[in-house]
Amino acid sequence: MLSLTWPGALAWRLRRQHLDPVGSASAPEVVGMLGAVASQLDPAAAELGIRTRQQTSRPGDLGRALDDGRLIRTFAFRGAVHLMTPDHAATHLAIRASSRMWERPAWRSFYGLEPTDWPALRAAVREALADGPLTREQLATAVAGTPRFRHLTTAFTHPSATFLKPFAWQGDLSLGPAHDGRMTLQALGHNPRWPGLPDLDEAGGRAVEAYLRAYGPASVDNLRYWLGEGLGARRGLITAWVARLASRLSPVEVGGEPRMVLREDAESLAATRPTGTVRLVPRYDQWVLGPGTADAHVVPTAVRSEVSRGAHVVVVGGVVAGTWKLVGDAVETSWSAHAERPGASALDAEVQRLGTLVGQPLRS
Repeated sequence: MLSLTWPGALAWRLRRQHLDPVGSASAPEVVGMLGAVASQLDPAAAELGIRTRQQTSRPGDLGRALDDGRLIRTFAFRGAVHLMTPDHAATHLAIRASSRMWERPAWRSFYGLEPTDWPALRAAVREALADGPLTREQLATAVAGTPRFRHLTTAFTHPSATFLKPFAWQGDLSLGPAHDGRMTLQALGHNPRWPGLPDLDEAGGRAVEAYLRAYGPASVDNLRYWLGEGLGARRGLITAWVARLASRLSPVEVGGEPRMVLREDAESLAATRPTGTVRLVPRYDQWVLGPGTADAHVVPTAVRSEVSRGAHVVVVGGVVAGTWKLVGDAVETSWSAHAERPGASALDAEVQRLGTLVGQPLRS
């Protein structure tokens, strides 16, 4: 069995995620490699996280990719809003839909809907969105025109957007461009790049492979976090998907702990040497959200609470070594007590690169 160190494994992951070296990929290609990019809590940070992984980029590239359908915004992992390519969205929405939350007794009672009501309700939503994006209020008005669904007006407009998620997960809608600062919804089927939802087992296999490409070497627990938490796939399904892929997987040891990678990646993983590369990563970045903030190999326990609360992070050699914030034209860093601190020149170079991305000269 291949035996690795965590510094070497994280160096390989940095390379896969276009962080070392920074890649020449487009915004959709970066999002495609990451599988998804969280954008609910801070859309500006999501865009910065993508641009951090690009040698050249322009403000607005992300918006243009959304406008032409190369990327979509939808409710995905743990019900939060994520950016995804249409292909990855199809895969992960099929997994989200497998929870069939709308059939649970609490949902049926709270919303006054039976499972047999949903085909007609979904059709009404698609018909309402046929002519273009609508705000939640406009969609509610259109659907409530059907007497059977008149009681759902507040469900469509509730700030939590909980009621909208089953429509997203079943491929009926995605988030459209904001209108006067308000959320809009659009028909996902109007995107010419939308492939439709695959079979659940097919989606599961694709999702496991995609995760290992970006976040390997990984454990089954990593996969359960990514695919299972927050009304995701059941534990048994994830275990079965991994078992079906056994011939394509290679077991490895990282720091003495069992992990797995795609067999095709084992050779490049073994050849990757540790790195001391410094990256200033925005808050809620996929570098920490992919494995989860509970993964102490990436997010040491000493900084986990700050990372979970939304701090921007300094990554050194793949490990969160501290946090950063922008104060005027200065990047102020705060280091974890036991972290490896980079040399001043490496940090200065990364601060200058950040300045290029945010459009102003910065100093450390």
